[in-house]
Amino acid sequence: MNTMTENLLSRLPGLGDRIERKPVVAVVRLHGVITPTPSPLGRGAINLNSVESALSRAFEHDRLVAVALAVNSPGGAPTQSALVADRIRQLADRKEVPVLAFCEDVAASGGYWLACAADEIYAHSTSLVGSIGVISAGFGLTGLLERFGVERRVHTAGSNKSRLDPFQDEKPEDVAWLGGLQGELHDQFVAWVRQRRGERLSADHDDLFSGEVWTGANALKRGLVDGLGTMRGLLSDRFPDAEIAIAEPRRPLLARLGVGGAAIESVIQAIEYRATWSRFGL
Repeated sequence: MNTMTENLLSRLPGLGDRIERKPVVAVVRLHGVITPTPSPLGRGAINLNSVESALSRAFEHDRLVAVALAVNSPGGAPTQSALVADRIRQLADRKEVPVLAFCEDVAASGGYWLACAADEIYAHSTSLVGSIGVISAGFGLTGLLERFGVERRVHTAGSNKSRLDPFQDEKPEDVAWLGGLQGELHDQFVAWVRQRRGERLSADHDDLFSGEVWTGANALKRGLVDGLGTMRGLLSDRFPDAEIAIAEPRRPLLARLGVGGAAIESVIQAIEYRATWSRFGL
C-alpha cells in the first residue's frame, strides 16, 4: 500500500484506525557503471540524475526506519560517485535514519565510494569489495591514420590543450600530469573512506588503499565492511516487523514508450560497460 492510498483511507471514519501501519525500510538499487553519460533507456548507468527520484522516494516515507542500498557496481566516474554519495548523506541527515549498504556481486572503486555513504556496510562472503584507487586507460593510435592516407589536423589555443592525444606520441610530461591528477583523486577517495569508516578500518593491513579488491570475507578482516550476509536476511533480523519498499527511479521517456536508443551509441556503451565489469571477472 502506497503513502497516498494510506492517507486517503485514514480519512474515512473508523477505517483509518484498522489500517496496520508498519514501519518501512526503503530499498534503493544502485546497479551498474557510474557514468555521467545519460542513457535513453536508463539501463546499467548510475549518476545523480538517474538515481535522484529513487533516493527522494526512499527517504520520503512517513514511517521510515531505515534505508538500504543494494550496491552492485564496478565503479566509474569519481565525480558522479561523490555526487550520489553526498546526496545520500544529505537526505539521511535530514531524515535522521540509518543507511545500510549491501554489496552484491561487486562494490569496487566508485561502487565502494557509494557504499561508504551508508552508516553500515554488509557484503556476501563472495562479494568483491574495495579497489580504492584511480585508473584511466586508452589506446595509442600513433601512425594508424597515416597508414590509410588520412591527415589529421588539430589546432589549439593553449599549450596543454591536447594532452595525451591518442594519435600523437606520448609525452613524459603529460604522463606526469596525469599521475598527479590521479594522485589527487586517490587522496580524496582515501579521505572519504577514512571519514566514513573511521576506527573500523584495520590497522593491521597496509594495503587498504592500494587499489586491491577482496572478497567480502577478507574485506571484513580489513574493516571495509561491518558484517557478512544478505540484505533480505539481515533486514528481516534487524527489522522483523518492517515493510520492505523498493524505491524505483522514474524511467526515461524513451523507455516508457518502449523506444530503444541509437544503435551505434548502444553498442559503444555496451562495450564500455562490459569492459568495466570484466575487470572483476563479471
